[in-house]
Amino acid sequence: MLQCCHSLVRTGTQLVAATKILARQLVRLRQQIVNLQGSRAQIRGVATHTQALYASTSISTGMKGATKAMTAMNKEMAPTKQAKVIKEFQKQSAQMDMTIEMMSESIDETLDKDEAEEETEELTNQVLDEIGVDIASQLSSAPKGRIAAKKVDNAAPPSSATADVEDLEKRLASLRRI
Repeated sequence: MLQCCHSLVRTGTQLVAATKILARQLVRLRQQIVNLQGSRAQIRGVATHTQALYASTSISTGMKGATKAMTAMNKEMAPTKQAKVIKEFQKQSAQMDMTIEMMSESIDETLDKDEAEEETEELTNQVLDEIGVDIASQLSSAPKGRIAAKKVDNAAPPSSATADVEDLEKRLASLRRI
């Protein structure tokens, strides 16, 4: 169209009016192209918005179904009723544990008589004799009763034996706290 305008201007001045008309049409055509591009962008925006609304509708429908399912489950599972069931289960489980323990002890008592204890003692003594440990002599020389805590003067430097005793006393005190 622009070429057409250039050719008309070259042919003469009479055609200046026709050139103006063509120029005006060219400007309007450009404006319409801009308007069409704007309209296309708006239509795409509306399409995107429509898709988002459809997705939201699908999500809300899914949430509605989930809410119905949760409501039905809440009606079926009353919290107080479930707490009672759990409490009863714990009670029965504890009772079953005690019964099993009592049965195990009874079976052990029936099967394990003094013979097993004597045999265990003999085997232990045999092993200790083989490695050269005499328990009886070591136990008779061991101190009896409670070990009292001693206060040590800070002026005298502690020897390694005293440090070991203090360490043992600290460990014993911490064990007593437990």
